Amino acid sequence: MAKNKGLSFYRRRKRISASLIKEIFSWIIGIVVAVLLAAALNYCLGMSTYVVGVSMEPTLYNGQRIFINRVSYKIRGPEAGDVIVFLPNGNRNAHYYVKRVVAVPGDTVQIQDEILYVNGEACDLITAKISEEGIASNEMTLEKGQYFCIGDSPGSSEDSRSANIGPVHSEDIIGKVWFRLACEDCSMGLVE
Repeated sequence: MAKNKGLSFYRRRKRISASLIKEIFSWIIGIVVAVLLAAALNYCLGMSTYVVGVSMEPTLYNGQRIFINRVSYKIRGPEAGDVIVFLPNGNRNAHYYVKRVVAVPGDTVQIQDEILYVNGEACDLITAKISEEGIASNEMTLEKGQYFCIGDSPGSSEDSRSANIGPVHSEDIIGKVWFRLACEDCSMGLVE
């Protein structure tokens, strides 16, 4: 008698092998590691905001999206030349200010004859003429935890020269601007 080669409802049971279990666990571990890494990156770098105003042109433009590193200043403080995000006087109702640090604690600052002087020497971080000296018309020394910040376009900037802002305190700093998203082609670039 010949075997029927038609439909068969008999299935052979597959055995669960050690290699299959190993592969499943490797996938689970990979997914857990990816989720933890994503959560850590989101905490450290996940904050983003938009530049408001033209005070940081030509480095950053109005409406440009920027990404903020919130962890770097927990390790060490800002340095001269860093572009930071802060809340003026800790005012949680204000928009984020984006400015360049030109002087750090212990430095002396003065604006005289439209030139910014830090520790008695002309500061090359801000090359534009500064027509409004504000509180920096007289030499001032920054105390511990204070940073003097100015926009790259000082004629259009409300910054540490203004009496209502003054030197930025370390506890008001949100973080360092790390990346910017270019508006035209949506490419990312480091902020210098």
